[in-house]
Amino acid sequence: MTQPQVQLIVSNLCKQFQSSAETLSILQGVQFSLEVGQVMSIVGPSGCGKSTLLHILGTLDTPTSGDVQLGGVNPFSLSSKQLAQFRNHQIGFVFQDHHLLPQLSVVENVLLPGLAQGAATTALVQRADELIAAVGLAGRRDHLPAQLSGGERQRTAVARALLNQPLLLLADEPTGNLDGRTGQAVADLLFDLPLRQGAMMVMVTHSPELAQRADRRMRFESQKLIEG
Repeated sequence: MTQPQVQLIVSNLCKQFQSSAETLSILQGVQFSLEVGQVMSIVGPSGCGKSTLLHILGTLDTPTSGDVQLGGVNPFSLSSKQLAQFRNHQIGFVFQDHHLLPQLSVVENVLLPGLAQGAATTALVQRADELIAAVGLAGRRDHLPAQLSGGERQRTAVARALLNQPLLLLADEPTGNLDGRTGQAVADLLFDLPLRQGAMMVMVTHSPELAQRADRRMRFESQKLIEG
């Protein structure tokens, strides 16, 4: 039997912001590891550092100190061009707001992460169509976001995040703008489709029910990430 493979290692991560008057510590000594196929949930009060941690994991921000290894690579050792390519191929994002481009159709929005290397290929379009079908939107392929429900827009965002088959999916309050039934459907999708495609997921949520579904359940206390 194949052993689970650790692909995300976070070691003693710290983040500070310097103002003219003081140094504000947001993250202190954060460390954890995650295996392919696992989901980790993070809970905590607003302003505790949850989104800051996701931004660092997504390479949208840099740590003050500490180390992140994703797939054996320290992304913060890469050049700006290498980092952009790494982020595009290895990391997928699903936010509370879908961030779809209103002038583009469902399939065009899903294709966006694949266009960094040029025009859409036949294989890329096929991949997009497969994902659109997998999230239940085959009949909405050519619709604009304004023609979709909130849940359908978020499903489109999930498909877009998975286009490049990322190793890590980051979800920041992915059901926060949805009603209970719709949010449950999107959550079911997030806990199934990415993991079947060989990804792992870190999810920030205010929902205790959603957090409890994760393999690893973490919470912030005094800028530190604690399991349990």
